[in-house]
Amino acid sequence: MKLFLSLIFCIVLSSSIVAQNTNATNPKDSTDIAKVGFVRGVIIDASTDLPLYGVNITNLNQVVGAATAPNGEFELKAKANDTLHLSHIGYKSVKIRVTNDWVNRIEKSTISLTELALALEEVVINQLKLTGYLEVDIKQVTVNNNYQYKIPGIKSGYEAGKNSPGALSKVLGSIFNPVDFLYNTFSRKSKQMRKFKQMKEDDEIRNTLATRFDRDMLTALLGVTKTDLDEIISQCNYSKEFIDTANDLQVLDAINECYEEYKILSKSRKKRL
Repeated sequence: MKLFLSLIFCIVLSSSIVAQNTNATNPKDSTDIAKVGFVRGVIIDASTDLPLYGVNITNLNQVVGAATAPNGEFELKAKANDTLHLSHIGYKSVKIRVTNDWVNRIEKSTISLTELALALEEVVINQLKLTGYLEVDIKQVTVNNNYQYKIPGIKSGYEAGKNSPGALSKVLGSIFNPVDFLYNTFSRKSKQMRKFKQMKEDDEIRNTLATRFDRDMLTALLGVTKTDLDEIISQCNYSKEFIDTANDLQVLDAINECYEEYKILSKSRKKRL
């Protein structure tokens, strides 16, 4: 009888130890796993302490966006270690890491933005020297022969350089060259490109990008400089006029369109191999 009771005790003890080890290693029960919640804050001007309205806040990890209310307050989905990108016209953009104690905290964190000094670039106007002879004067007028491409999600088309309408496919046809800029960029940035696609599905982010021309949010998400971003657009066969005048939403859609073409050609290449 004593032997039987000892055996039962050993079995119960072993089960208890196994259960404790399982709970210790079970990721669902671990407190180290960051849970998605919300962060709340108030954004103010660093010099006046007044609330800033319309500041764009983008979670670069969750790819969701928000904007501050007239009182400078915002709320955004986030989890610990996410990076928030804050941008406002006329102010220096900042990145903020979400901490554990900020997630789901009722109290709002106060964040300051510093105003930038704005300077207008010199504009040079070249006057035409008209002679009065139509055949001579008309040669002085620059004619834009750029072709247009239709970008999904935008009603109007946008020109893409003074090449043939099939130029985009020809340029993308060269991406299988290992030294090609687009191939190297897209292959390294596949994770970021998926986030680019997610940005198109967030109305708040799309509305923000439609009013922006600084490429700030796009460079932050893709992890490149503005010069590199311009080079990507250029290699996708969009002209300098497009690069200089397109808003950030048009650039986002243009790069996404280019990336989709790249993926199609990449799959074709793998099938041939």
